[in-house]
Parts: sequence; structure tokens; C-alpha cells
Amino acid sequence: MIEVLHKAEAARHHLQQIRSTGNTLGFVPTMGALHDGHMSLVDRSLKENEITVVSIFINPTQFNDADDYSGYPRPLDDDLALLEKAGVGIAFCPSKKEIYPDGYCYRIQENSFSNELEGAFRPGHFDGVLTVVMKLLNIVAPNRAYFGEKDWQQYLLIREMATAFFLDMEIVSCRLVRDVDGLALSSRNALLSSSERAVAPRFFEILSDETPIKDKWESLGKAGFEVEYIEERDNRILAAVKLGGIRIIDNVKTVRSVK
Repeated sequence: MIEVLHKAEAARHHLQQIRSTGNTLGFVPTMGALHDGHMSLVDRSLKENEITVVSIFINPTQFNDADDYSGYPRPLDDDLALLEKAGVGIAFCPSKKEIYPDGYCYRIQENSFSNELEGAFRPGHFDGVLTVVMKLLNIVAPNRAYFGEKDWQQYLLIREMATAFFLDMEIVSCRLVRDVDGLALSSRNALLSSSERAVAPRFFEILSDETPIKDKWESLGKAGFEVEYIEERDNRILAAVKLGGIRIIDNVKTVRSVK
């Protein structure tokens, strides 16, 4: 039976006791609406640690659109059942008040990379992400924390934050998981209409073809996407688009410069 914790201080105390026995602790932070991408992180943690903790918390401070936050999927019972079936021992499901007792007066802010790419289109987004991740890492204090490569910029910022603040844990990146048609798995995919879902795989297809970035931009527009950015960083092409008002991000590895 999965153990569900709701209170931050109680969770911290309980997990300290578990770590004191010498067991390694793996941690997968999520916002719920779990899919195979999340579960790939969970599976890796289960393989590499004696105890795995999964948090489910829809973090309000990383949403710059109130409608986006209110409409985010919340199938908590289904998520917990999925985690229990996978063999996860502990779920941490705090309330907003537990995570932000100060009302978000104190926050983590990165002043360079967080203002680019995603940050340029979602002001304050990474302040919310880094703040909640720091809080969760402090509560759980895992040996290893697992993050997916779909949110590549987010992973890099969290990794560098952990280094900057001397956090004694490993930040582990896990490969991006795709549906059979190539679309990167995301909880937001459920918000696409059937016709939009049929078009969505073109995003990955166009990003992956061997054409210059300016041609990718044009091809995505013709396919019905509203392009926010396409840029090459760290031998990856990172991009964000909107389809029917639903925002989709993706990235593909590249071994050459694509201009």
C-alpha cells in the first residue's frame, strides 16, 4: 500500500528516519496527470534506489496564465493507483499552503538563462519552477532526483541551481519519451482536440528533418502551428509552438549546426 504524505514537516521527519537506516532515496517531482514519460523516471528511480518518493503538486507559481493553471488535469486517485502498481512506496501530495506558507514572498531567481527561450515567453515561470524544486528537494533530501529531458532548459537550470547551492544530491537527466507517432509525452497533450492531436506529431517530424531553422519555422507555420521559438543550444534544437491554443515544447539532438 502506497503511503501518502501531505504535511511538509511530517514528510521531512519521516524521510529523515528512512535515510538514517542507510537506504538510498530517489525522488521524482511531478505535477500529476502521470503518463509513460513520468513513469520512465519512476522506473529508473526504483531500479537505482531502495526507496522512491514521488511528489504530486500542481505548482501555481510557475503558471503565468490563470486559465492554464485552473484547467490543468488533476486525476489524483488515478495517479496514486498508477504509482502503487509500479511499486512506489511513498507519495508526497502537499497543499499550496504547505509549500507556500509565506505566500511566495521568498523565491529563487536565476538572472540569465532563465530569461531566454521558455523564460522569454513565460515571465516568472522559472522563478516558480526553481523555487518549488528547491523547496521539494529540501523536504525530501534525496540521494538522487530525476528530471526528464523534454524540459531541457528546466533540467539545466535545476542542475546548475543544485551546484550553486551545494545541494548534496545527484540531479539525474532521463531520456525524453515519445508516443508511437513521435509526439513528446506531456500531460497537456490530453487538452488537444482529436484533430489537433492528429496534427501534433508534425512538430517532432519537422524539428527532426535536415533543414535550416528558418525552413523549419516556415514548415511549422504551414502545418498550422504558431511558432514561439526555434533555437539551437547544447547540440539540441529546442522549440515551442502553440496548436489550437495548447502550448507544446520539444527538443531534438543534433550533431551539426542548423541555421
